Amino acid sequence: MRGHPGRGEASHEVSQETGRSGRTAGSAAPSPRGAEVGRRIGVGLMNGLWRPRVLGAGKVPPTGAAILAVNHSHLLDGPMVMGVSPRPTHFLIKKEAFVGPLDPFLRGIGQVAVDRSGTDRKAVTDALGVLAAGGVLGIFPEGTRGEGDFTSLRAGLAYFAVRSGAPVVPVAVLGSAEKRGRLISGLPPLRHRVDVVFGDPFDAGDRSGRRTRAALDEATVRIQERLAAHLEKARRLTGRRVTLE
Repeated sequence: MRGHPGRGEASHEVSQETGRSGRTAGSAAPSPRGAEVGRRIGVGLMNGLWRPRVLGAGKVPPTGAAILAVNHSHLLDGPMVMGVSPRPTHFLIKKEAFVGPLDPFLRGIGQVAVDRSGTDRKAVTDALGVLAAGGVLGIFPEGTRGEGDFTSLRAGLAYFAVRSGAPVVPVAVLGSAEKRGRLISGLPPLRHRVDVVFGDPFDAGDRSGRRTRAALDEATVRIQERLAAHLEKARRLTGRRVTLE
């Protein structure tokens, strides 16, 4: 999420540009129907190739805007959550993934390309459009793959949560980076169990309506505390750890 607004003038400027609807005039919001198609594809692939064990899926609000905040230790994490989530999800994905045939495919299933080198206004507009329409936005708040332990959060998640008022649902993916398969070394072994644990939704803001830099910084601290606590709970529930080889 590096480069997303969430501080000072940048937040105010984007807020003014996107307006109350979260979209600029003439911009096309990511397709909800496409995201549902992506979810169905994900269901087949994830259950066909691996053994996802899903806990707490009922905690995702059944209707209305919501943000899934997912830890990120493996490239499989996004597709796995997309497949097992009870609702279609529009993920913010680095623009480098939108190459060749993957570009029209990812856009067709409602995913959002984001340029992490600076403030990507198109991605911000699309993401706010998803939330304004009552959809589910998926975010890797650490910004890139790492230890998957939520220790380093970007400001983007706090911005979207405070800006939209949507509840944040913590999601822990455990087991995706534990082992490497023999057939495809970059992926877990076939039929390997991957746990996806959804947590209790919470409001990131302080209910004051403030969108100042201080308010966003405070929201980021609250979010990090809640996500870290959920991850520890998920580890205890599953007996798993987040590790990289």
